[in-house]
Amino acid sequence: MVDSTRSCCCGGQASCESPSVSNVASDGPAPHWVVGRLPTPAGEVPRIGTSLVCADRWGGWKVRWDIGRMRYLVPPGLYAVGNPGEASPVLVTANYKLTFDLLRSQLTGRDLWIVVLDTQGINVWCAAGKGTFGTDEVVRRVDAVGLVRVVAHRVLTLPQLGAVGVCAREVARRTGFRVVFGPVRATDLPAFLDTGVKTPDMRRVRFSLRDRLTVVPVEMMQAAKHLLLVAACFLLLAGLGRDGFSLDRVVGDGLASAVAFLAGGFGSLLLGAALLPYLPGRAFSVKGLWLGLVPAAAWAVAANLDAPGMRDRLDAAAWLLILPALASFLVMNFTGATTFTSLSGVRRELRFAVPAQIAAGVGGMALWLVGRFV
Repeated sequence: MVDSTRSCCCGGQASCESPSVSNVASDGPAPHWVVGRLPTPAGEVPRIGTSLVCADRWGGWKVRWDIGRMRYLVPPGLYAVGNPGEASPVLVTANYKLTFDLLRSQLTGRDLWIVVLDTQGINVWCAAGKGTFGTDEVVRRVDAVGLVRVVAHRVLTLPQLGAVGVCAREVARRTGFRVVFGPVRATDLPAFLDTGVKTPDMRRVRFSLRDRLTVVPVEMMQAAKHLLLVAACFLLLAGLGRDGFSLDRVVGDGLASAVAFLAGGFGSLLLGAALLPYLPGRAFSVKGLWLGLVPAAAWAVAANLDAPGMRDRLDAAAWLLILPALASFLVMNFTGATTFTSLSGVRRELRFAVPAQIAAGVGGMALWLVGRFV
């Protein structure tokens, strides 16, 4: 029902209108995951396979590294798994293909229907927060695919993480379909379908070490262009001095500063994800602060052991501002990939954290630049 890592994958383009149940164009080649078509009273429905092939795994790997994420989606509409009939269960999910693949991979040997909403290529949890996995879209899609003519029962099974965006009572009033919220993870779906019981464990949202590390690559790729740009600035500005511009300083101080900045940035993303539950503080900006403050302080102490000059002191002070600000900002990005936070809490945190991070970063850069002329 949901993507097992719950990473927040936004973007993509998809049409909000589906003129018929046959939502995979018949005049072009069908996607590899469509293995046939099933006639229904509302028209033909694509039948999908439940085994993931190399193309699916390759596509999933690429989006984890932020390659083609904006286009990794499936057409919204009605799909069949196996040979479903009018009494078969109806599952509802997002049209982010990673979520779609994780769902269908758990349904081998089953007969059921899947209603795919147009979430614009966003996974269930994020789409529910953004409103694309919402009451109106559920109502619109159920009506568009003619579901009342396909099944005799009136029950929709939605993922639990979509509950924030869907008013079950309103869906029932407008469609006649009762909403049941299934388990958090797709891996628990077979047991839920067999028993109809959602155990406390199925309701629990986890953010394990594996889950946290899974979202690191996409965070690194998204941050990389900004980190590399600032690192290039360090590299070039290091050549400045009272005697003009020096390539020796670029190779020496510039390269060291660029490497330190990149190591601080990428290291904060990796260690921030791995150590997230254990870092002091509740706010993610505070958790990240420690990741930058500790190495910066250690570096400052080491640099000042040998009777440093004014330039060394300025550099130490600069990195004591730059690295904590950088780590604080980057770790704060994980607020969108974990249940450790709430929307109102994130908004409050942004109001005080971002201005402080900007001030510290700008102040640190200013000190570092002044040090080039001392």
